[in-house]
Amino acid sequence: MSRAPLGIVYATALVLAVTACGQSSPEPSTAPAPSPSASASRESARKAEPAPSDRSTTSMRIVLTLDGHRAAATLNDSTAARDLATLLPLTVDLEDFHGTERIGYPARKLDTTGAPDASHPKAGDLAYYTPRGNLALFYRDGDRSPSLVILGSLDNPKDTDHLAAAERVRIEAAS
Repeated sequence: MSRAPLGIVYATALVLAVTACGQSSPEPSTAPAPSPSASASRESARKAEPAPSDRSTTSMRIVLTLDGHRAAATLNDSTAARDLATLLPLTVDLEDFHGTERIGYPARKLDTTGAPDASHPKAGDLAYYTPRGNLALFYRDGDRSPSLVILGSLDNPKDTDHLAAAERVRIEAAS
C-alpha cells in the first residue's frame, strides 16, 4: 500500500473522530431557529417577571419593641414571613448568638416552602433559621448561611444598635 492512500485514510479517520466528539447530541436538531421576534418576546416576558428575592419588601409593615424601644420594620412576601405574620402579636425572649445576632424561638416552626437554600444576612435583617426553628435579629452583617431565610428588615438602620443588647422583642402588625 502506498503512503498517499494510507495518509488519506488517517486524515479521514481523524476528521470523523473530531467531528463526532464535537457534537453534543447524536441526532441533528430539526427544530427551526427561533425568530428574532420570538426571542424578543421571551426576553421581555422574562424581564417582566419579578426575580425572586429574600429581601423583597412588599408584604407587611410591623413594629418591633426591643426592651421598650419601638422600631419599624417590613416583612417580605416570602411564605415564612407570611407564616410569621399569622403568629402576631408575638413576644420572644432573646439571647446573643456569635456576637452577630439575637435569637429567640417562636411558638412553632415556620413554613419555609420556596425559601432559598441559603442567605447572606445584613445588619437589621430579621431572619429564620430552619434547622433550629429560631428567629434571628442581626445587629451585624453575618456570613452566608445555609437554611437561613430572610423574613424582612428594620426600616431605619439606626435601630440596629438596639438589637445588640435586647433581651426581649415584641413583634406586632403596624397600625
